[in-house]
Amino acid sequence: MIDRRNLLAGLACAGSLGLAEALRPRRTLAFVPADAELGTLIPSDVAPWIAGEGGEIVIPRAEGSLASRLYSQQVARFYRDPAAALPSVMLLAAYGKAQSDVLQLHRPEVCYPAIGFEIVDRWFVDLDAGRGRKVPAVALTARTGARTEDIVYWTRVGLDLPRTTAEQRSGRLKAAFAGYIGDGLLVRASAVRNAQVPLHRSVIRFHETLLNNLAEASRLAMIGPEPKSS
Repeated sequence: MIDRRNLLAGLACAGSLGLAEALRPRRTLAFVPADAELGTLIPSDVAPWIAGEGGEIVIPRAEGSLASRLYSQQVARFYRDPAAALPSVMLLAAYGKAQSDVLQLHRPEVCYPAIGFEIVDRWFVDLDAGRGRKVPAVALTARTGARTEDIVYWTRVGLDLPRTTAEQRSGRLKAAFAGYIGDGLLVRASAVRNAQVPLHRSVIRFHETLLNNLAEASRLAMIGPEPKSS
C-alpha cells in the first residue's frame, strides 16, 4: 500500500512532468524568412553613412564557440561618412532561428568583458523607429587600454524587444506558455572615440536613420510586427 508521503511525492512529480510538457514549444515564430540572407535585409547606405572597408569590429566568434552555436547568421559592416562630418560606425547584427533557454542571445555586457573590455557605463535609451514606435535599447561604454567604444544595441526575441536578461527570460516563458519558440536578433552599432567626447548621440542617430529607412520585410525582421491599433 502506498503511504501518503509517497503518494504526494508521486503527484508532485506527475504535476511537474505535466507542466514541462505543457511548456514544450510546439512551433517556431520567425520574422526572418528561412531562405533570407541577413545581409540583404540591412541596407549598405544609411545616409550619410555608406558601408565600406575598414574597422576593427568586436566579433566574439570562433568555430565551436558559444556564439557560433547561438547565431545562425551574422553580419558585420563598417559604415563611413564620406564627408567625415560624423564618426564611422561599426554594425554587428546576429540572428538565431530559435532562442530558448539553451540558445540565448549573447549580449555585449557579456561578450565585451570576455575579450578584455571593461564596461564603464550603461543606461537605457529609446530609439525613434518612426510610425509612433519606440525601440527599447541599451547604451554602454566599453574600454580596454587606449580604446574606448560607445555602443548602442537592441534585441528582438520573437515578439518582444527585451533590454535585460530578466525581460528576455520573462518573454521566453510567455512564449512557452503560448506554445512557440521565437527567433532572435541582436543589432549593435558602435563608434570608437578619438577623443574623450562620447559618441552615443551619433550612434543613436545611425540606428534611428536605419530603422526609419528599412523596407517593410526588413523592418518586420528587425523589430517585429507593428502594434495593432486599439
